[in-house]
Amino acid sequence: MPIFVYNSLTQKKEELITLREKIVNMYTCGVTVYDKCHIGHARSLYVFDVIRKYLHFRGYTVHFVRNITDIDDKIINKAKEHNKTSQEVAEENIKSYREDLKRLKIEEADLEPKATENIPGMIEHIKELIARGAAYEVKGDVYFNVRKFGKYGQLSGQSIEKMMDAVRIEPISIKKDPLDFALWKKSKEGEPFWESPWGLGRPGWHIECAVMSLKHLKCETLDIHAGGRDLIFPHHENEIAQVEAISQKPFSKYWIHHGLLTINSQKMAKSAKNFITIEEAVNRYPVDDLKMLFLSSHYASPVDFSEEKMTEAHKAMQRFDILFWKAAKILEGKESLEFIDTDFIEAHRGRFLAAMDDDFNTAKALGNLFDLVNDTNKFIDEQQSDKYYVDIIHSAVETIENLAREIFGLFLDEKEVLLSEEEQALLEERKTARAKKDFKRSDELRERLKQMGVTVEDAKTGQTWRRI
Repeated sequence: MPIFVYNSLTQKKEELITLREKIVNMYTCGVTVYDKCHIGHARSLYVFDVIRKYLHFRGYTVHFVRNITDIDDKIINKAKEHNKTSQEVAEENIKSYREDLKRLKIEEADLEPKATENIPGMIEHIKELIARGAAYEVKGDVYFNVRKFGKYGQLSGQSIEKMMDAVRIEPISIKKDPLDFALWKKSKEGEPFWESPWGLGRPGWHIECAVMSLKHLKCETLDIHAGGRDLIFPHHENEIAQVEAISQKPFSKYWIHHGLLTINSQKMAKSAKNFITIEEAVNRYPVDDLKMLFLSSHYASPVDFSEEKMTEAHKAMQRFDILFWKAAKILEGKESLEFIDTDFIEAHRGRFLAAMDDDFNTAKALGNLFDLVNDTNKFIDEQQSDKYYVDIIHSAVETIENLAREIFGLFLDEKEVLLSEEEQALLEERKTARAKKDFKRSDELRERLKQMGVTVEDAKTGQTWRRI
């Protein structure tokens, strides 16, 4: 079955046909390391990790590059604010970013180049743009001449006239046109600088991704360029202009953009006191709960983060836990189990993959996974006489775990399954209380165990437990 993706460039869903069979050259815009990463970054990192995992699952070789912007106005300002060098600020936050990837259990990209390591290539690219008349130098600054690129606005769908209506006209400007953007910035006193044909300076933001993507993926056209919806204009629009003004070839065949994240329906901002770092989020919530929140919406849709939504995500994760603990009790001590792909397992697995093939629709795929959970619970309760009873339970649970782990990156932590002596004693006491029909004491013990992280449930077969 083919995979279809929504292409922001054409504004329609298209079959994924890569430039080389079963090979995907994929680039995403990474973090600007002026501060710690927040949960909006977490969503972006996770969305593209899932897409990468699914493409690999479907047999593609994925060459994945994600940059690190380690020179930028925000980094320079933060350095001045804290009396540090820009390099010190960048390195501190790069270390924090890599720790965040580990917290989220997301792999690094195949390559994560830093902007400062690629400045010679950026200078060469700018020189070529000037030679072609697509850029010009003024007093040590270099600007891209937007009106010289006839396709400008193709990604954002905006005309030059519409852009002019929205652009802020600077009272004093050395640019030829208000729409022109910086390729190279002359360094001010005390700022980091590199030598160039135009004097001491540093690259503009947009040139960084344009150069690093093609250099490190070793191609002239990307298969997939991805990022947040807020990057479509001007960042991605400007990347296209800078690349295609030289190559005369499409910069990327497919453009994928994820929706943005709000907190309690508000834009995240430190001034609003709703800025949550990845570290803070993972310390407050299980990482799988955070991933569940992200999976519950299509990647292109906005996501609102709130305590209520995290409670819902936790309850959803518990649906998996309940089935896994129930199955573990049944499968305990069983050996040489066979994998039996029954009709209900095959049907749900097929629907899961169909949803992911349809523009990586995790919300629908997740719904199909929960349908399989429901049918497996029903099978456990109603089909004890089936001669393949144990094997089918094993097969269903393996299918759920494998899809969720390999594609969604869930269940990467092994949960503690042992009970302490005190927990075992309380469970035995509760079993005795129920046998004596002392339901008041039974409920008291259930609540005490819950406070210790153990949920107790009563079924026809007796008392069962699982960790919360």
